[in-house]
Amino acid sequence: MASTAAPPSTLGALDLVPKTDRQLKPKDFTSDQEVRWCPGCGDYAILATVRGVLPTLGLAPENVVFISGIGCSSRFPYYLDTYGFHSIHGRAPTLATGLAITRPDLSVWTVTGDGDALSIGGNHLIHALRRNVNTRILLFNNRIYGLTKGQYSPTSEIGKITKSSPTGSIDTPFNTMSLALGAGATFVARALDSDRAGLTEVLDAAARHRGAAFVEILQDCPIFNDGSFDVLRKDDAADHLVHVRHGEPLVFGKDGEHCVVRRGFGLATARTADTPPGDIVVHDAYSEDPGYAPALAALSGQDLRHTVTGVLRAVHRPTYDDQVRAQRTQAAARPAPALQDTLRGAHTWTVS
Repeated sequence: MASTAAPPSTLGALDLVPKTDRQLKPKDFTSDQEVRWCPGCGDYAILATVRGVLPTLGLAPENVVFISGIGCSSRFPYYLDTYGFHSIHGRAPTLATGLAITRPDLSVWTVTGDGDALSIGGNHLIHALRRNVNTRILLFNNRIYGLTKGQYSPTSEIGKITKSSPTGSIDTPFNTMSLALGAGATFVARALDSDRAGLTEVLDAAARHRGAAFVEILQDCPIFNDGSFDVLRKDDAADHLVHVRHGEPLVFGKDGEHCVVRRGFGLATARTADTPPGDIVVHDAYSEDPGYAPALAALSGQDLRHTVTGVLRAVHRPTYDDQVRAQRTQAAARPAPALQDTLRGAHTWTVS
């Protein structure tokens, strides 16, 4: 049976960020910079949705910051009237870590892409998730390197023909949800760029989660990988999208004809008509079961036949930045030893 509430947390995601009484609108988070992505790019839809979510959080623009790496997605800070930092390839999580530690009064967002985050930035990403740094990490996944003109990326499907794989990629792509969960992320979610309602739902939940909130956004690149997610947009898309909400049975399809059941140590899909209601899995985003969320993520394959969207996992544990600040406070409360006592003390050793 699903939990009825998230595990308790000492602090909420936005508790240390000053609130504003101003009635804000999306235009208050819109900069004066011309938005320049290729026509039809999914980034436009993501930007519009983010601008729509920010005013609902009760935060002033000056208490929000977006940090990006390198890639098409990383132009994001230019287009938002918040604080922003366009950093270097793959390193956005490191800057976000430093800022989250030193500025608890800011809502810190990290914007990255499948190449930026999972290739050169893979090491930084997994450690930000492992440490549970209080930042929202938005990974735009178009399954291609867009900015550098169409090479295959760590999420490109096997057999992908690109400029860097003219006979087809032989690399097995990451399952991004599995990667994030394996790194210990406390919040893992996915949405589709064209699904405004689903993306809004996920972004709002991520904004309010204290800790590392990992959100993958499946996003179209009309120039170098056009139609890569078309199967999730066509008339029969409901048969492929498994949208999860806490406390609701995992039933999907245009008329709810498919469902998710337990099979062995994992999960599988089945026909709803052939399944007793009690065997249909009820989604528990707050589950501490170490096998549940990974099994849910494993339903998603590179062929997109079944793609899980929504919040897969949202659990609480202490954040890295809160603990660093607590250690610093404790250290400051201890009397500092005199320099001469340290130099003449007994704690010495001889180097031979």
